[in-house]
Amino acid sequence: MSQRLKLEVKALNTIGGQDLVIFVSDKLTPAKLAEDWLGEGAHALLARAAAADKFKGKVFSGMTLLAPDGAGYERLVVIGVGPDADHDKLDFAKLGGAVAGKLGSGRSADVIIALPDVEISAEQAAAVALGLRLRAYVFDRYKTKTREADDADPITVTLRTPDPAALKKALKACEAVAGGVEIARDLVNEPPNVLYPEEFAERAAKLEKLGVEVEILDEKQLKKIGMRALLGVGQGSRRESRVVVMRWNGAKPGVRPVAFVGKGVTFDTGGISLKPGAGMEDMKGDMAGAACVTGLMHALAARKAKVNAIGVIGLVENMPDGNAQRPGDIVTSLSGQTIEIINTDAEGRLVLADVLWYTQDKYKPRFMINLATLTGAILVALAQENAGLFSNDDELCERLAVAGKATGETVWRMPLGAAYDKMIDSKFADMKNSAGRYGGSITAAQFLQRHVNETPWAHLDIAGTGMGSPNSETNRSWGSGWGVRLLDRLVANHYES
Repeated sequence: MSQRLKLEVKALNTIGGQDLVIFVSDKLTPAKLAEDWLGEGAHALLARAAAADKFKGKVFSGMTLLAPDGAGYERLVVIGVGPDADHDKLDFAKLGGAVAGKLGSGRSADVIIALPDVEISAEQAAAVALGLRLRAYVFDRYKTKTREADDADPITVTLRTPDPAALKKALKACEAVAGGVEIARDLVNEPPNVLYPEEFAERAAKLEKLGVEVEILDEKQLKKIGMRALLGVGQGSRRESRVVVMRWNGAKPGVRPVAFVGKGVTFDTGGISLKPGAGMEDMKGDMAGAACVTGLMHALAARKAKVNAIGVIGLVENMPDGNAQRPGDIVTSLSGQTIEIINTDAEGRLVLADVLWYTQDKYKPRFMINLATLTGAILVALAQENAGLFSNDDELCERLAVAGKATGETVWRMPLGAAYDKMIDSKFADMKNSAGRYGGSITAAQFLQRHVNETPWAHLDIAGTGMGSPNSETNRSWGSGWGVRLLDRLVANHYES
């Protein structure tokens, strides 16, 4: 990752950047705080430019115009925030992303944090900064060609606010979350020859610097524990499998933890049930669930969240060779249940089955949420707009939905039921790992539910959102880091002491 943003917070006593950024409503009216700095002639210039450019102040739209003579800045950058009546629903992170999208590399800008009709809180202003940072993210560590100098230079942004101290305080939490998103994005974007299970585990261990307790379980330990379903997935690879347990103890000892579990298939060929070659390179991102859990644990520790949290990730590489798992094999999971392997490309649920059982059995969490790029079927159902949500707990679902709307990482609840569960019954074992084409995302979730006992649980199928998702105001990266903000908000809203 390249850091393409330099951010400062200052009072509204001077303007010193090349660009001045203001927010206007659909009436093209800026805030009073901004009007004081526009300069003589700027209002008339804004009106003429808006008419010529057909700029109507729609939310997140932008317009750039040359500043009038003597204004003290070179360009006026105008970002729309829509009708006054909608400002209470404004996504401030997306607003920050829209600002970053209008500023070119190497520019310096003063952003006046003020809306035309409502006061912006320190937390909302910090969300603008979060959006700026997320939009500025670039993963280019493997590009060797020399860039043009102005393309390589960062954007320098100064947030101008009447209360810099309050904003700086609110920024601390947003910086922690941004750091977690960037870690998740980096992990997803890395090539599979660089990021394999052992390397992923070592990167997760770096969280110890923040006070996270990290335990790495190797294959010898996993065999002793009995994680045969997980080990079966990785047995065709020369890369050893790993399970990483991350513990953040931010609440009092004895307070039951919340738990997050991630699928970490660092590369998925499909195994013996080999995937088509076209697009297989994208399967480096089949560990986006584990990446999110790692980023989330960073965010919680970096902002010193008052919660006891467990993050557990199962890391494997699914490869075909003479030792690889076969269709028709039967394995015994950590739960003691037997599984008939129908399709070796339905491997993520095997990894999660063992890790979910291990987590609920050992840590007795208040809830478990797992994330996985689990099924192509969820893209058929929901495209790339929402993650699929499956759960045995209505309250947890509702809280996730609210956090999703607040962060823009939205979820849509999908059904579970006895009829779907029956579809994964096997003639030869307790269950089979694939029920075929119909209801594929649902039967995968039913498989997972057989490994959670009575623990409140939610499964997020992020196959459409965790990698290759559409560009947005806050993301231009192939690896989106989806889920870090959602789950951090869930914890902040409901589970901190």
